Amino acid sequence: MKSFDSSLISSHTDHLIDLAIAEDIGSGDITTNHLPDPLARGRGKIVAKEPAVVAGLEIAKRTFEKFEPDVDFSSNFRDGDSVSAGDVIAEINCSMRTLLTGERIALNFLQRLSGIATNVRSYVEELKDEKIRLVDTRKTVPGWRVLEKYAVRVGGAHNHRMGLYDGVLIKDNHIEAFGGIKNAIDHIRKQVSHLIKIEIETSDLNEVNQALNAGADVIMLDNMGLEEIRAAVDLINGQAIVEVSGRVCKTDLKRLAKTGVDIVSVGALIHAAVFVDISMRITPSS
Repeated sequence: MKSFDSSLISSHTDHLIDLAIAEDIGSGDITTNHLPDPLARGRGKIVAKEPAVVAGLEIAKRTFEKFEPDVDFSSNFRDGDSVSAGDVIAEINCSMRTLLTGERIALNFLQRLSGIATNVRSYVEELKDEKIRLVDTRKTVPGWRVLEKYAVRVGGAHNHRMGLYDGVLIKDNHIEAFGGIKNAIDHIRKQVSHLIKIEIETSDLNEVNQALNAGADVIMLDNMGLEEIRAAVDLINGQAIVEVSGRVCKTDLKRLAKTGVDIVSVGALIHAAVFVDISMRITPSS
């Protein structure tokens, strides 16, 4: 897996787990609170019900630690590993109360993030031996962006910008607001550091030519057909990085890779991913 800022994951994880506990447990787990033996110990086995790429193991562990700091959480897998149906992804030894109360929260994190990683891996496999870079977008669940983009990296793809604060991307509405492509690029270029690249979205060859003449570093070809993309790549001729975006399907990837573009961004890596079927079996400790 490519490197990712672990401090970002840690800070967002704790916040999200706390939110999840608040919404799921509220004033207390009124089912588990009536266990005959509140000190009973148990063993939980997290089991894959279908083939998947695992993501979120440390987050699942952290969830149980919120209830019981010295929980025994072990796994023979790491994030990014592939598992088969029936594989035991992790085992947890702790109080029965912790297992029962933390089960759904931990599984929600694992199922969502593993779903993204599994979806991403299927796209990555379409691009074997191709030099094109596959990246995500900002189409993420509010509050989950850091974790969802982490899962993208686990699946083998790359991240686009994290938010509006770490990259310039001039989109169609910005162009309208600034009064044109050249005005937008010229004005922003004067304001930002010389170390920051400027990317601009274009919808046709005329806009591509304007972006090129204005000195854009990255030119995004938005919702263009294959022939227009090839023509744009020829026009740009290595003078800027070329990104393709907009309604990109998995089946398009190989054809896009042959056009000479550098990057393809796909929102569906995240927003079209579905939960992986993962469950937890709980048994009393002997």
